[in-house]
Amino acid sequence: MAIDMNLLDGMLQRDKDNFVRICNRLLGTCFLCKGNITARSDYYFVLKHKAEMAEYLSVLGYRLEINEEYGVVQLTNPLNFNRLNLKLYESVILLILRVLFDEKKRELSAADEVIINLGDIHEKFMSLKIRDRLIDKTTMRNALSLFKRFQLIEILDRNLDNEDSRILIFDSILMAVRVEDIKQAYDRLEIYRKGAKANEDTDESEAD
Repeated sequence: MAIDMNLLDGMLQRDKDNFVRICNRLLGTCFLCKGNITARSDYYFVLKHKAEMAEYLSVLGYRLEINEEYGVVQLTNPLNFNRLNLKLYESVILLILRVLFDEKKRELSAADEVIINLGDIHEKFMSLKIRDRLIDKTTMRNALSLFKRFQLIEILDRNLDNEDSRILIFDSILMAVRVEDIKQAYDRLEIYRKGAKANEDTDESEAD
């Protein structure tokens, strides 16, 4: 597919610069959230220039998806190129965030932000009986930093060693983990639970 070289004609130079910057930002983060104050202006820029941006990104093999109900822009690749393969406990934490988002959202009004704390994640993890000890601090910190980079969450407190450390979950979690209901999320977690248990049994056997 050839791109129309006149695509940005008529734009101010400032808008052209923003166009290029935001396209590159999307290629790096996959999401832009209206609920993220650092991305809000970029989100509205995409809405204003969505036709041009969609055409430009389609040349690279990407699809621009916009959900105005959630206030989220997402970049997807129909050919499944550049997919991020999560480690087991990264996948588990991501699904827990999705479950917690739904549970907290039911308690709030539609406009309220969903804020949890680190203890909520640990409590949910232990209740699932995936393993008999908490996720270690390094794994948790690395996973949350990864999800922050992809604009799924914002870490509100710098010290992640504290159970009360707060985490804001953006509506982009609904597009990152597309399950029809919470039961599906729990079904996936059950699969991960069995996989984690099998890995621990294998590790114990090898250590004997």
